[in-house]
Amino acid sequence: MEEVTKKEKNTGMAIVAYILFFIPLLTDAKNDPFVKYHVKQGLSLFLVAVAIRIIAYIPIFGWALVWPLNILLFVLFIIGVMHALNGEQKPLPVIGKFGEKFKF
Repeated sequence: MEEVTKKEKNTGMAIVAYILFFIPLLTDAKNDPFVKYHVKQGLSLFLVAVAIRIIAYIPIFGWALVWPLNILLFVLFIIGVMHALNGEQKPLPVIGKFGEKFKF
């Protein structure tokens, strides 16, 4: 019974990692490799979001790209949360390989 509770907690923290990637690092879940993996994926998703915000300031070109990129970002977010819910450690499409390079 205790094993299930721990698994649920870690799954919850893995999901939180996609919303605010640094929150799991402030708890004792930071020692769980499953949560760390999703924190790294969440960090890469955050960095892409920042890049999209920068691109949005480019006249015409940036304005045209910002909506499709935001939709892509949302889809990647959903994929990441689904992987966390299913207990999988799969990288996000396109950007996931960058998340695996973070060391902490």
